[in-house]
Amino acid sequence: MIINDQELRLLRRAIPGFACEPGCHDCCGPVTASSEEMARLPVKSAAEHAAALAEWCCPHLGEQGCQVYAERPLICRLFGTTPRLVCPRGKRPEIMIEARAERRVWQYLAETRQVLV
Repeated sequence: MIINDQELRLLRRAIPGFACEPGCHDCCGPVTASSEEMARLPVKSAAEHAAALAEWCCPHLGEQGCQVYAERPLICRLFGTTPRLVCPRGKRPEIMIEARAERRVWQYLAETRQVLV
């Protein structure tokens, strides 16, 4: 699947948002993202990546939570919006992601080269 920036924005908008529990980052473990998504994120050093991996968290997780929330990868956006990635604290949007949109996101994740964030 070849995807351009506009298609990526459409996929991002197709994933419903919801309010997480303040202070929670249960879903902020190591995740992968495509090169298109990585280009939107600040570059972290090898040491920052190693430290985050040692703590089993994302290098963009700060004391106040996600430091790149507006640009977070698709997999982070998908968490809690589908029965396939349930929030352990029971948070979810009023209406879960539409099946067609979810299939498109999973297709994108499967067909693009993913790297560790």
